[in-house]
Amino acid sequence: MEDVAKGLGLLLEFENIILILSGVLIGVLVGALPGLSSPMAIALLIPFTISLDPVAAISMMAALYCAGTFGGSITAILINAPGAPPAVATALDGYPMAKNGEPGRALGLAAVSSVFGGVFSLIIFIFAAPLLAQLALEFGPAEYFGLAVFALSMLASMSGKSSLRNLISGLVGVLIGTIGIHLTTGVERFTFGSPDLEEGIHFVPVLIGLFAVSELFKQSEKLNAVVERIQAKALKLPSLLELKKLKYTILRSSGIGTFIGILPAEGSTVAAIIGYNEARRWSKNKDQFGKGSPEGIVGPEAANNAAAGGAMVPTLALGIPGSGSTALILAALIMHGFRPGPYLISETPEFVYAIFGAMLIANLGFLFIGLIGAKFFSLVAFIPKKLLWPAVFIFSMIGSYSFASSMFDVWVMLAAGLVGYFMDRNGFSAAPLVMGLILGKLVEESFSQSMIIHDNNFFALLESPVVLIFFALTFLSLSSPFWVKFFTKKAVSK
Repeated sequence: MEDVAKGLGLLLEFENIILILSGVLIGVLVGALPGLSSPMAIALLIPFTISLDPVAAISMMAALYCAGTFGGSITAILINAPGAPPAVATALDGYPMAKNGEPGRALGLAAVSSVFGGVFSLIIFIFAAPLLAQLALEFGPAEYFGLAVFALSMLASMSGKSSLRNLISGLVGVLIGTIGIHLTTGVERFTFGSPDLEEGIHFVPVLIGLFAVSELFKQSEKLNAVVERIQAKALKLPSLLELKKLKYTILRSSGIGTFIGILPAEGSTVAAIIGYNEARRWSKNKDQFGKGSPEGIVGPEAANNAAAGGAMVPTLALGIPGSGSTALILAALIMHGFRPGPYLISETPEFVYAIFGAMLIANLGFLFIGLIGAKFFSLVAFIPKKLLWPAVFIFSMIGSYSFASSMFDVWVMLAAGLVGYFMDRNGFSAAPLVMGLILGKLVEESFSQSMIIHDNNFFALLESPVVLIFFALTFLSLSSPFWVKFFTKKAVSK
């Protein structure tokens, strides 16, 4: 309790509360704008938080992350244009309900279920993270190597057109992470005689390029797109009687979302889709799905917001990001001098509880902001793209340069933007590349340390039961798409 009190003490300063609420507002705005996303906003925000206190900086990003997940449901419901990938499932019933003359009710169901899912996952987070960290304290370099390899294997199940493309993208990220001087041997790798590459590629300009600049190129192809808008006068909270009818759907989806969020590399989109499917499977009114079913709204919304809190568990407890957004938060933690993982929780537990408090305020904050500004946020989606995207590009340039006051980083950002654009056009997702870039360093460092400890004997790693378990899980993770395909074909042939 003393650590909780210290954490809340760090958080409950006027400046920090303002920054958290600002993060909530930015998150909802970004989520409500089709094309913009939480990872993009966090990537743009990272360089501007360098001068902030670490608690304030990470709390603001965590708040933006939570609110951005909800914000995507606004345009999904009102214009059938999900502002964020997890809101795709919400649009399946949210938009039909809005077209049936109940946009305020649809937004209210989304907001309440989002808050419940977010708070549910935070309660699990506050208990699970310390326990997981305590277990991880027993890990040595070999066990961390096995864990990191397993996390990389799970990139196959992230967003994208195929598991193979995701793995290729992740391995490219690992390769980029090897650029620079090797910490153990001092050997220069892939520097091509350039002093700018000796310290490696800075992750901030890469993140900004992949998420912001690549999306700018993509949106430039849709400058004249026209969408249908449904007017939303206000967000209408559901009655207690309606919530009572939906309680099992919300609880089930919250549990599903939290579990999926804790799994490395899964994230909110997978949680939302599974939450929707399970809501339909357990529903007594399956025929209403796709026509404006309340269960079809609360199922995915509770799940995707629960996944946001769940994803913070491996991020803080193990240093393994649970989603694309938490990969960026992990990068921000490293930038501010923290070492995410069990030592973060054991040595600075008050910092972890401060982040927990920030996410709790954010979940309650976007409900309040949604009540007041539902009509305003429905109009945000119609900001002319000819004004919006040049502003995004300017912030990208400023953020990339300000990180290390280097024009080289600006060129890296532009190159990453082009790479991200062509990756997207060919079915490759940027998120696995980013996670590969971050996890690759953990793989390399833990493997190098293991080889030093075991006198360069790789097979000595297999003496650890934990490593063997992680390697077995890695094999199952990599082979699962083939088994699913095999059994699906077998079932269809019958």
